[in-house]
Amino acid sequence: MEPPSNFRILGLGEVLWDLLPNGRQLGGAPSNFAYHARALGADASIISRVGEDDLGREALQRLRQLGLPTDLVQTDPAHPTGAASVEVDAAGQPRFVIHENTAWDWLEETAAAQRAVSAAAALCFGTLAQRNRTTRNTLRALIAVAPPTALRIFDVNLRGDYFCTALIRESLALANALKLSDAELPQIASMLGLSGNTRDVIARLAADFRLRVVACTRGDHGSLLWHDGEWSEHPGIPAQVQDTVGAGDSFTAAMTLGLLLGWELDRVNQGANEVASFVASSAGATPRIPERLAGLFLAS
Repeated sequence: MEPPSNFRILGLGEVLWDLLPNGRQLGGAPSNFAYHARALGADASIISRVGEDDLGREALQRLRQLGLPTDLVQTDPAHPTGAASVEVDAAGQPRFVIHENTAWDWLEETAAAQRAVSAAAALCFGTLAQRNRTTRNTLRALIAVAPPTALRIFDVNLRGDYFCTALIRESLALANALKLSDAELPQIASMLGLSGNTRDVIARLAADFRLRVVACTRGDHGSLLWHDGEWSEHPGIPAQVQDTVGAGDSFTAAMTLGLLLGWELDRVNQGANEVASFVASSAGATPRIPERLAGLFLAS
């Protein structure tokens, strides 16, 4: 069996700063995914774009501190680094406002990005990075050069109004694996005209879009996996939750690595839940992964 370090895993899409009342935190589902895949032993990187500004330079420094290479992160001289501000409504409820027309909206199809994707064992992309036509076209061109054997994971991550039925259909057609939450599943089912219980909808998605893998995460209630006709249900692992930011991305990374390692599906589900439970019990999206968890994958 191959060691995890032999697997090239890529996150494609946004890197942005969450501008929180208590300070800013680097975020973006693709970068969180890449961080966790690398923390579990894979050769993982992020393909993204930041501005030629102070926030961009700080983002690159933060990525390096997290152990992620930055050679595939482009620098944009014309657009600012991505950010999401927090606004508080009249009822005191916070609302994230994702800034538009930022650097990651203008991702270019470079030769370096093409080479990386053409050697990838797995890549992960979502909806948010496709809100602008430029990055949407770049992502689709890059995904097209991935090896036929690569896992092409569509992690829907529905945000604001940056998605529509056509985008969901087109993204599913690019993918051979799907990850979504139990809150997103009924939204996707409604958009695509699917009915039935959770398993019915998952099986229909897999059949209609020729998916190899479908993962539905359910917060503290665990997850349901489907892989080539086989099911695995996990009840979840209790955790004292600090925040859930990044937990879903860590689940996707751990699941991806388990599948690449050829684990049985129940083992994949267990490992992914263990990693996600730890992240939910920690502050922030990218806590240091303890050796006991990384060892689950490194020992394979």
